[in-house]
Amino acid sequence: MAVAKLLPAEGFAIAADTVVAAGARILGKAETAAQARKCLELLAGRRHRVYTAVAVRAPDGRVASRAVMSAVGFARLDAGQMADYLASGEWQGKAGGYAIQGRAAAFVDFISGSYSGVVGLPLYETSALLRGLGWR
Repeated sequence: MAVAKLLPAEGFAIAADTVVAAGARILGKAETAAQARKCLELLAGRRHRVYTAVAVRAPDGRVASRAVMSAVGFARLDAGQMADYLASGEWQGKAGGYAIQGRAAAFVDFISGSYSGVVGLPLYETSALLRGLGWR
């Protein structure tokens, strides 16, 4: 809503955020290499869920939102793979400490759901929300 106030009256505002869930643990955005390492250690060799929520505000003030869940499986990772990924810095600010659209794609052995939702903006659902609010 804060960003929407800065837009021209005819503008649409879109916001999204993503978290990773491994069992009962919720993994937000990794802020340090140590946090990213813990995330990778937790995710390696198992499946996890990625939740992305997106909200759209129309020029007339109506808001529509949707949450999308995708399941992602990671292969087992050895110490070298983890060290190389951490050294890349790609993990910075990424939910669960990885970016599926980058080098971490090599770790993914399974995905079910929205790939773009795992990236951080579920495009199909965002497009549907925009159309539902009158965007053409």
